[in-house]
Amino acid sequence: MGVPITIVGNLTGDPELRSTPSGAAVASFSVAVNERRRNAQTQEWEDTGTSYYRVEAWRSLAENVAASLRRGMAVVVTGEQSIEVYERKDGGTGTSVRVRAQSAGPDLRYATAVVQRHGRQGGPGARGANPGAEAGFRTGVEAGSGSGPAAGVEDPWGTGRLEGAPF
Repeated sequence: MGVPITIVGNLTGDPELRSTPSGAAVASFSVAVNERRRNAQTQEWEDTGTSYYRVEAWRSLAENVAASLRRGMAVVVTGEQSIEVYERKDGGTGTSVRVRAQSAGPDLRYATAVVQRHGRQGGPGARGANPGAEAGFRTGVEAGSGSGPAAGVEDPWGTGRLEGAPF
């Protein structure tokens, strides 16, 4: 079992989607996390370096990551961290931080997103029992209506909870 971790950073390249011999989808990607610390003397924020994490997502998460995320995007990833020790080409020892993703998506501090829900089987194009579930989810501001967060929002999950906001 790995150690729980949440990372927030930028994709260094497009996710690479492949399949195992048994047909399970696997997406691999790298996330660069810029470390910032507040200088106690100057009270200014300073960049203190960048850490890189190799991330693997499996099955429907892998397919959704590959279809949704691109190089340079700000992302949030939660999962389990493991440290791998390996032998470098020069004969020395190196370490690699790996994350097995349990969830991943865009960091909405810097962007907006349109969410499409897929059926229980997951993956793009999958259809669930609710025919309206594949509709895009937009905030009231994006939909150009109303004042509250639920105004003008179509409920993609069909729960009816968005009617009569606030949440």
